[in-house]
Amino acid sequence: MSLTPIKPAEAKRLIDTGAILVDVREPDEHAREHIPGARHAALSGLGRLDCGEVPAVIFHCRSGARTSAAGARLASSSPVRAYLLEGGLEGWKRAGLPVARDDSQPIEIMRQVQIAAGTLVLTGVILGTYVEPGFYGLSAFVGAGLVFAGISGWCGMAKLLAFMPWNRRPRRPATAE
Repeated sequence: MSLTPIKPAEAKRLIDTGAILVDVREPDEHAREHIPGARHAALSGLGRLDCGEVPAVIFHCRSGARTSAAGARLASSSPVRAYLLEGGLEGWKRAGLPVARDDSQPIEIMRQVQIAAGTLVLTGVILGTYVEPGFYGLSAFVGAGLVFAGISGWCGMAKLLAFMPWNRRPRRPATAE
């Protein structure tokens, strides 16, 4: 069983006739920007959906890649016909459909990890080149941590960043653009 791809305009028509839209991104991604009316059910914790009496479920992520990769799992979680929103949230926006955005929310944790890891690696290289070669160890440590995160699925830097004050603010509903 897999998800049937659906274009944003057709998805909007289905939603207008009672289908539900389910955002499978993580909570920090959903808080910053989402499609109005979409239910949030993060892929990392998704179980069987309680859809009630709806004709269909349309799943989406940011670009469609995560949703597509988990297609069989998502299709089996839905008791009704299940669709994949082509292009995800980005495709929805390209089609000129409305999104709710809250720029006061922090950027996504994975983007914060990329910024922090890149900064630490660059700092280690610069300090290793101009100050003391031992600073290359900082770049090696961060690189090893990223490899471990990729293999294990557990990222210590993401866990640490989640506790930073800017990521602990209460989530507010976004406003429509």
